[in-house]
Amino acid sequence: MDDKHMQIGEVAARTELSLRTIRHYEETGLVVPSARSQGGFRLYTESDVQRLMVIRRMKPLGFTLDQMRDLLAATDRLDGDDALDTDAREALLERVREYEQAATEQVDRLRVQLARAEDFAGTLRTRLHQTAPAGS
Repeated sequence: MDDKHMQIGEVAARTELSLRTIRHYEETGLVVPSARSQGGFRLYTESDVQRLMVIRRMKPLGFTLDQMRDLLAATDRLDGDDALDTDAREALLERVREYEQAATEQVDRLRVQLARAEDFAGTLRTRLHQTAPAGS
């Protein structure tokens, strides 16, 4: 990927995460800045941004920090360890499949909730139109 380094403010803007959230993810070990400037500022790469996007996408689906850490560890090993034997690779892929299944199930639950919320909002709109005074 691109070796260009970005400061935390640019990363926050690109990921739509707050500086505080990014620092929290650093403190919990989910993401580590790729480098530091001479002045000690955190510097991130495109790979770090992509890692933060995975975290950002997992959070609203209800994944815990430990689950995020586990998935990221599995994908890191899959992406970086060419010496994995077949069994180890398959075990890691199975972990990723389990997260994909959990994410799909949660998305389905959220779709049901969204449909109910849209139905409720439509019911309220209908109610308002039925009881609105003439000329409103």
